Amino acid sequence: MTDKALRLGTRRSKLAMAQSGQVADAVSRVTGRPVELVEITTYGDVSREALAQIGGTGVFVTALRDALVRGEVDFAVHSLKDLPTTQPAELALAAVPVREDPRDVIVARDALKFTDLPRGARIGTGSPRRMAQLNAYARTHGLDIETVAIRGNVDTRIGYVHEGRLDAVVLAAAGLNRIGRSDEVTDFLSVDTVLPAPGQGALAIECAASDADLVAALGELDDPHTRGAVTAERSLLAALEAGCSAPVGALADLLTDGPVIKEMRLRGVVGTTDGSRMVQQSTTGSVPLTHDGAMALGRELATEMLAQGAAGLMGERAH
Repeated sequence: MTDKALRLGTRRSKLAMAQSGQVADAVSRVTGRPVELVEITTYGDVSREALAQIGGTGVFVTALRDALVRGEVDFAVHSLKDLPTTQPAELALAAVPVREDPRDVIVARDALKFTDLPRGARIGTGSPRRMAQLNAYARTHGLDIETVAIRGNVDTRIGYVHEGRLDAVVLAAAGLNRIGRSDEVTDFLSVDTVLPAPGQGALAIECAASDADLVAALGELDDPHTRGAVTAERSLLAALEAGCSAPVGALADLLTDGPVIKEMRLRGVVGTTDGSRMVQQSTTGSVPLTHDGAMALGRELATEMLAQGAAGLMGERAH
């Protein structure tokens, strides 16, 4: 391999730059080549419209993929939860590194926990998935909350709390960890309360499928357990025919007996954003050793959820 610098395509946000910088360091270590960041503005970064209205989180991905196809960058780093479930044939998902904390967190005024928020508390999130599950939890536990749709980067969202415009905001633990702001978290939301987005906390490293040397080099950063888990989660999302902005939560985790990994459990949830109707199911099986095995686990759970009426809870289904 040449020692010419590799060009890494990244969104310009503080979070994207932080996680791309961390990947750049790792890629430099495995390839021995310098990596330079190429900042790309996506439609999702400049539009102020609600994500669900402009195509879901996939709008953060298209410009990066276009730059890859045109050869303007050698590889790109995405938040895996933003990736549409269909993989373009000309691009390879070369690596899914070890996953960060997949949970959602609360950043609230006065260091409050979720269950200690005052009656009528205004909680900001741009995610129908988070709204559905928070509202469902509030309904079943006698809490009185109002979920408020917001957009913006981490600074903007936390700013709404500091300015007193909102009582709390919901964010991903992984993002705050990656930009060194985990000390602002006032409460971690258990996955038993709020299931994360499929792939949340994981990164996707993508390059041209035709560049076999680069695919192999980037593949050294792949974590098979993370890849198996997120593949099952995304298979569930795809089988529900739901886009990445649909109110679908999913998490695959490994069940262990001491140091021995015994099984994989996949949990899924879909619900109306007001939390009034929810379908929540789980399935457990042997740890999938292949891509097809992980995909089958997701499809199996989706079939159960659709039989329980999941399709009618998602609004407009993606095709």
